[in-house]
Amino acid sequence: MLTRSKVIVLSGVSPLYAELKELLESRNYQVISLEQAESYQNQIEIALEVSNLDLNAKRLTIQKMDAALASHVPILATSMAVTATEIASWTLSPERVCGFGTFAPLSERNLIELAPALQTGTLTIEKAKTFIESLGKETAQVDDEVGLIFPRILSLIVNEAVFALMEGIAAPEDIDIAMRKGTNYPYGPLEWADRIGLDEVYSVVQGLHRDLAEERYRPAPLLRKLVLAGRIGKQSGHGFYQYEKQEGSSS
Repeated sequence: MLTRSKVIVLSGVSPLYAELKELLESRNYQVISLEQAESYQNQIEIALEVSNLDLNAKRLTIQKMDAALASHVPILATSMAVTATEIASWTLSPERVCGFGTFAPLSERNLIELAPALQTGTLTIEKAKTFIESLGKETAQVDDEVGLIFPRILSLIVNEAVFALMEGIAAPEDIDIAMRKGTNYPYGPLEWADRIGLDEVYSVVQGLHRDLAEERYRPAPLLRKLVLAGRIGKQSGHGFYQYEKQEGSSS
């Protein structure tokens, strides 16, 4: 007799999409789109939304989830470019919304940060924590601020490295070598950004600048230009370095 899989709604545009889908299916979850939710109403355990760059699209998806899913189903949304509290304010059931965040590649991350909104209910937090741990990842609960901890700090390091590149201080390779050898980071900041996705990094820095309005969070113009040009790193074949183009990872 076959065991029925637990059903997860997964939506959004992000490098995390394909990796999350693969991880979920490896853990015996059935991944469906938001459009399929009506057919699985009584089986849906949780909904995930992972868009960061286009906040209008993110808001629309969250509102569709809120309308389509039973009120007891938690909605976990990446709060990389916007706070979970703001995301929750878009819904009629804000207590079921919880922020989370990490960077791709997901296989290199042992921990996923959870950032409850001011409106998030205790039961939602417990369900979110149990769910993340069921994927074989540790959790850390952090305050609800744009970018959380790891994505925020790494994005700002990348942003500063891009300013250094723009100012002609060193070539990309030399910036990365200096940081790898000077800090023992696994990657230099520019090659790390290419692995993560420049659009993801830009989303965090732009979100911090939007939310806090401080000059220190101003995105480097070159970072913005590369994102606008679609040169977002390894997945596009071109970022600060050139690569063989990878298949898309969004839906």
